[in-house]
Amino acid sequence: MGKRDELIAKYADDLKTKCGMTPDMNLLTKVTIGCGPAIYNADASTVAAGQDSELETVKDNFLVKKLGLADGPQLMDAINAVINTYGRSERNKYRAVVYYMLVKHFGKESVYS
Repeated sequence: MGKRDELIAKYADDLKTKCGMTPDMNLLTKVTIGCGPAIYNADASTVAAGQDSELETVKDNFLVKKLGLADGPQLMDAINAVINTYGRSERNKYRAVVYYMLVKHFGKESVYS
């Protein structure tokens, strides 16, 4: 099993145990691949939920640019809902897991098909 496969398994476990979701492994794999080399960097692989600038980056670079959503307060509401589902006290909120939940939240699975 390669490094990426190990990370995908870890992300799937987080979705099951911390978020109470059964992951669509095909979609999770595609979202993880879409994160690129960031998943291998300790800092870039996680979302710093306590930093407003980090949440703005998720909104601008992922929701608006990648998923093609119109900017508005509903985007930050969705990010906060996902962070709450993951658990605000959870130290490592993996970027691929957060992105996966946002894709599911907005029903944008077609972006990865």
